[in-house]
Amino acid sequence: MSSRDQLTEAMADLLWERGYAATSPRDVMKRAGVGQGSMYHHFAGKHDLALEALSVHIATLTSETSALEGEGSPLERMTAHLERPRPGTRGCRVGRMTQDPDVVADSEMIGVIGAAFDVMLDRWESTIAEAIDAGELPTSVDPAELARTLAAVIQGGYVLARAERSQGPMDAAIRGAVALLHAASARTQ
Repeated sequence: MSSRDQLTEAMADLLWERGYAATSPRDVMKRAGVGQGSMYHHFAGKHDLALEALSVHIATLTSETSALEGEGSPLERMTAHLERPRPGTRGCRVGRMTQDPDVVADSEMIGVIGAAFDVMLDRWESTIAEAIDAGELPTSVDPAELARTLAAVIQGGYVLARAERSQGPMDAAIRGAVALLHAASARTQ
């Protein structure tokens, strides 16, 4: 792995663990096992490195929602995406950044995060619309509203799991969302 990649990975991990404000360039260099010269050869400073780390990891995370566009019926794809393993007590790498005041105050960083949520919501909306067209969900469902509800369930599951220091709340939130989707689907039959 190149020193640039090591720095990016270390910053991404530290952002997830500590947040932006609590992560220093020295912490990143130590975690990456590289010297100051390497950091400043690749990045102008902490801000540029954080943007790179967010962009790289957000691209990876948003690719996970591409499963919503995969094989199977729309309801099967939504259920599979909801039920994929999530480390609830670690929190969402993207969602956690919205709790960092320095990130929220930075238009570039919050823009990267907002764009990630836009991609995810667009994929949910599209799949929900497919489910409505396929007769799997009632026509009374608003795809944009349900997409945001499902995103809120996932993000809320992370918050509850972290608060209780247990995976259980995340798993319960997901089971509840799946049960509601299937109950709505049963109403169309």
